[in-house]
Amino acid sequence: MQKREIRRGRPTGSKRFEEEPAKAFGMAVKVLRTERGTAQEALANLAGVERAHMGRIERGEHMPTLAVILNVAGALECSAAFLMEETEKCLKLVRAGALVDEDHDNRV
Repeated sequence: MQKREIRRGRPTGSKRFEEEPAKAFGMAVKVLRTERGTAQEALANLAGVERAHMGRIERGEHMPTLAVILNVAGALECSAAFLMEETEKCLKLVRAGALVDEDHDNRV
């Protein structure tokens, strides 16, 4: 039996990065984090990821795995379902071209 090699990154055959959902998820995380007055580094520690990784998530440069999404939701003290609802609201804004600057502090 052949040993399967585990590789990082997108799965084989995946042609592109889904930018809109990643940006929407990052916006939702950042809005919820700032509403709670939590520093990015503190949220990263609570979620079990590096601060730089959390920064990439918030900027929409990386779409996390389901396990990380669940950890982020737990760190934000909300359900993953609520986090996804907020992500869907942000996704509508992203798709409408209504992206706001990085200091977005209006509730979506």
